[in-house]
Amino acid sequence: MAVSPMKFLADVRAEAQRVTWPTRRETLITTGLVLAMAALTAAFFFIVDQLIGIAVRSLFGLGG
Repeated sequence: MAVSPMKFLADVRAEAQRVTWPTRRETLITTGLVLAMAALTAAFFFIVDQLIGIAVRSLFGLGG
């Protein structure tokens, strides 16, 4: 079943017109939330890593 390239492009264009695109405000809010969650996740893992490092150093008596 072969589809012509012109038909394919016409179908792609028709489908793209049906998409509900987010507003600029929605995009900025979503981007801000993603960056905030990434920062919180990084802080969480940094703190957990530090606590595990302290525990391992005290357990094995390393690092003073």
